[in-house]
Amino acid sequence: MKRQVNLNEISDGGLYGSNDLVEVTCNGCKGKASCCHGMGSSIILDPYDIYRLTSNLNLTFEGLLTDRLELNLVDGIILPNLKMKGAQEQCSFLNEEGKCSIHGSRPGICRIFPLGRIYENHSFQYFLQVNECVNTSRTKVKVSNWIDTKDLEKNEKFLVDWHYFLNAAEEAVKGAGDEKTVKNINMFLLNLFYLMKYEPDRDFYLQFYERLQKGKELLGLR
Repeated sequence: MKRQVNLNEISDGGLYGSNDLVEVTCNGCKGKASCCHGMGSSIILDPYDIYRLTSNLNLTFEGLLTDRLELNLVDGIILPNLKMKGAQEQCSFLNEEGKCSIHGSRPGICRIFPLGRIYENHSFQYFLQVNECVNTSRTKVKVSNWIDTKDLEKNEKFLVDWHYFLNAAEEAVKGAGDEKTVKNINMFLLNLFYLMKYEPDRDFYLQFYERLQKGKELLGLR
């Protein structure tokens, strides 16, 4: 999801890499998981998020769609997002105590919060969102430790390639000219990257790039 914002208004003005220190730790979530409420459809999931959830929870993508995830149109492309529920609009993965029940498998957007990503020149950097967490007592931690993702270098390359592929898919949809073609593109991509089960005993990134090549062939990309 693209956000048209002024970084000077929402961040501390810095840009960070995975080896930098940044004030993000919430010291035991004194914000009481406020960031897990009222997020609407904004917590969009990428293929690695789905791989992690389906593998660790032993569920299919379709199973997650029954009550934990939903599909929405994002810049012309159908993508899954975390579902909010109840009067408090809380994440469907919060338990009765209001804590994350999938912390070890939580999506990438949740892992980096309150950081965001800004993409430029086929790369990205992290920035600190200063108004997103109600807890003002924070301490510094290394970005890579905060994100806590295995093979972070591979993951960051995947994120860049996925981001720019989605940009290309968005342009393809805009130029499709008719609803049938748009639907066919969306259904192909949804099946290719989400519905088709990832093999838990094979490297995710190998599987992703095999599928990415098929996606690029569909869109006529090199």
